[in-house]
Amino acid sequence: MPDHVEKLSWLNPRILWAARNGVLASWFGDPTGRTRSRWVARRAEAGAPADKVIRREVPDRFSFMLLGDTGEGGESQYAVVPGFLKVGQGTEFAVIASDVIYPVGHADDYGDKFFRPYRDYPAPVYAIPGNHDWYEDLGAFMRIFCADPAPLGSEPAPRPLTRAWWRTLLWHRPRPQDEERLEQARRLRSAPGQRAVQPGPYWAIDAGPVRIVGIDTGLLGTIDAEQGAWLREVSRGPRPKILVTGSPLYVDGEHHPCPVEGGGTVDDIVRDPDHHYVAAIGGDIHNYQRYPVDVDGRTVQYVVAGGGGAFMHATHTIPRVSVAGVTEREFRCYPLRGDSLAFYSRLYGRRSRLRRFFTLTESEATAVVAERLGTEPGRAPGPDARVTRRTRLVASLLGAGGRPDRTSRFRLPVRKIYTQLFSPGSATYSPPFFKSFLRLDITPEAVGLRCFAATGNREQEIDPPVEDEVTIPLN
Repeated sequence: MPDHVEKLSWLNPRILWAARNGVLASWFGDPTGRTRSRWVARRAEAGAPADKVIRREVPDRFSFMLLGDTGEGGESQYAVVPGFLKVGQGTEFAVIASDVIYPVGHADDYGDKFFRPYRDYPAPVYAIPGNHDWYEDLGAFMRIFCADPAPLGSEPAPRPLTRAWWRTLLWHRPRPQDEERLEQARRLRSAPGQRAVQPGPYWAIDAGPVRIVGIDTGLLGTIDAEQGAWLREVSRGPRPKILVTGSPLYVDGEHHPCPVEGGGTVDDIVRDPDHHYVAAIGGDIHNYQRYPVDVDGRTVQYVVAGGGGAFMHATHTIPRVSVAGVTEREFRCYPLRGDSLAFYSRLYGRRSRLRRFFTLTESEATAVVAERLGTEPGRAPGPDARVTRRTRLVASLLGAGGRPDRTSRFRLPVRKIYTQLFSPGSATYSPPFFKSFLRLDITPEAVGLRCFAATGNREQEIDPPVEDEVTIPLN
């Protein structure tokens, strides 16, 4: 790690103000579709392929890495690196799915949050932007991944006192960047085998028997009409496909199909049998989840893979899963709900100075979550796993199982506010971190998907444990 790392806190008013564009877009209209079209048009003028397909010469049997929401730059991001490098040996490339750089995607942050941690990964790294990469109009992302160094320039001023005028007035603009600092950072990943240029913020990769399709969901988790038309076109044909998106389509027991401007959804395209999608993998939420959904007799694996480095979003608040035919029996997540509840019970205990009341052991948390969900625990609880009034009360206050009860009116921030405020303000700097990353092994017959844990403990660095795995047939 660098000698000095600024602790990123989403309770810091300065950072919240710099990251205001997402809120402004939701209030006054989202301009990212128009901005994205301007970037794409300029890349086309520079000679990017019209179909935005990257064609890589790889064997029919190859592997690639995938991790999401990486760029906080602290201990939890760097804890992923040893296991990532070990498991990533022999892979052809890596993909970052969403939020390459926090807090606002500035170019000066790429040194410690991208080039330095992955300097020893010998293959190219492709990326799709997340909402945080858009907080400075995607300029740094386009420069690093698409070799487009010049800013876009401003558009004509909107009419006074319109919604667009207010948005423009309050909009966070890209700050000047330190050119020397960026050039020094680039040297950390300057080997010929590490270089790659993307055709834009959304792209497809043809590699071996599969096509990997990456889409840019901007600030608000939607895609514009131009990108939607491209997605429909690039999805046609019998080649098996894997979608990589900044916003997962199934997450926390809910379906988020991702609207396309002008009509339809991304999930409509994924489900179309003529498009032959076998998986849809999204970032944005900082944990691992998997939903094997039956779509007209074939299984599409919907995966959340945002555990690559940023603070952990809780899994214990996910309600008992029953969505699109997927139940608790088929659903998988990491960290396990009991470990998530134990983690946040310690956090609340430390912050409130009520450790003896709040703190639950992993066994206690596992047992009480299983009781609240009405399921068998994924891991057998230990001998201290008595479910008492205190453990039930703590589990209820922290929203375990997402189930309301008599104490709901006193519940601590656990759902929307929990995700948007408490979790981001609760980054920790010592293990366990509950981070994760994926390795996908491709053959003409199947895709093998494995989720590896990265805890920050040396034992898991030496031998990264597999927390989930599935074989996805390609026929």
